[in-house]
Amino acid sequence: MYEMTAAHKTLPFGTKVMVTNLDNGRAAVVRINDRGPFVGDRIIDMSYAAARILDMVGPGVVPVRIEILKQKPQGRPAPLYAVQVGSFISKANALELERKLRPEFGDVYVTTYQTADQVYYRVRVRAKDRAAVQEIAESLAAAGYPVLILEEDELFFPGE
Repeated sequence: MYEMTAAHKTLPFGTKVMVTNLDNGRAAVVRINDRGPFVGDRIIDMSYAAARILDMVGPGVVPVRIEILKQKPQGRPAPLYAVQVGSFISKANALELERKLRPEFGDVYVTTYQTADQVYYRVRVRAKDRAAVQEIAESLAAAGYPVLILEEDELFFPGE
């Protein structure tokens, strides 16, 4: 429920997919860890955490685009921790959020992620350790932002 996971009828467990809410352009990477949905013509069931990031908790069912991602490359250097505050298809929206957060959080940056169909702009706040990442996430969540804590192996995917 609180992990970035989803259920799909046929994709292999462990597959990572980019899911984009077509109503608002928000996007998130999730890992397939369950089977479903088995209701009507739905194609994916999102965990609560993923649905919150995509702003689909209220509506429940929204149109989405799903893109299968390749596995992350091995051996890339990465910061230990970061908090992802947003993933956008609009570069301007990502840069505006970066500008807004920088005075309070300092090390705010935008990464790009290219899939076959789309470029995503992800806004992140770098943290020096586990305690700092938790503090940053709590502060951002209290301010109303959807947050996703990323550890070293989740920070980089092909195209970043």
